[in-house]
Amino acid sequence: MAGDGERAYLEEMFGLAETVGVITGGAGAIAAALGEALLRAGASLALWGHHRSTIDPAVERLAMAVPGAESRLFGFEADTGSEPAVRQALEATEGALGAPNLLVNGVGGNRGKCPLVEQDMEVFEHVLRLNLVAGLMVPTKVFGAYWIERKVPGTIINMTSMASYLPLSGVWAYDAAKAGVLNLTQAAAKELAPHRIRVNAIAPGFFVGKQNRALLYDEASGELTPRGRAIIARTPFGRFGETSELAGALLFLASPKASGFVTGISLPVEGGYLVDNI
Repeated sequence: MAGDGERAYLEEMFGLAETVGVITGGAGAIAAALGEALLRAGASLALWGHHRSTIDPAVERLAMAVPGAESRLFGFEADTGSEPAVRQALEATEGALGAPNLLVNGVGGNRGKCPLVEQDMEVFEHVLRLNLVAGLMVPTKVFGAYWIERKVPGTIINMTSMASYLPLSGVWAYDAAKAGVLNLTQAAAKELAPHRIRVNAIAPGFFVGKQNRALLYDEASGELTPRGRAIIARTPFGRFGETSELAGALLFLASPKASGFVTGISLPVEGGYLVDNI
């Protein structure tokens, strides 16, 4: 069993008691797992969501999952595609929890799958805006300016994807957007490094959630769809990920002690998907 010295070392390396974090897209399954990890590591946490009707239950679920964390939790309705709305949410978060020093850009998603020649361009533009504008550019711009003005050594963690590295068939806007998230993560890391602001990303493999369940499982039979079978066949671990398996990557990247000299990376958590070969 670990002794007091070992526990003290782990607390020093990965404890986040001095962290005030914001997770955008805070009502999702991945956000819930990331939020629980931050709370258990001692951080205070604000969940931002587009609708109060989804963000309030997400806050309640986290409060139940981490007893005693209620005083360190805050939920706020915010459109992260709007600079004024992000500034308002940032001000409200500071008033409730103190000045944030961690931003997890969790907004994103996809709409459908189709051949290139059948792509609805309005949907294409919507997905690009969701992932790149609301999911990265606007919050990063607002938080970056806030931290530079106050000389805060902040940390940004974006959400890249397997599509950031290899295009997935039929999801044209999502492919383009997630490739862009990886590129902009690297670009922001370079520009913000002189201000002691780190910018990294987590690249989840395939995790079953509300948005992709119908693509992976047949609703009638409960069996894997052809796409679900193809993903498992390409994943050396032979399964989908559990959202709790993202926690270690998050705590590493969020901790200035553990990753203080790390910026501009995208850390895959994907069961070997990117190294599959024949």
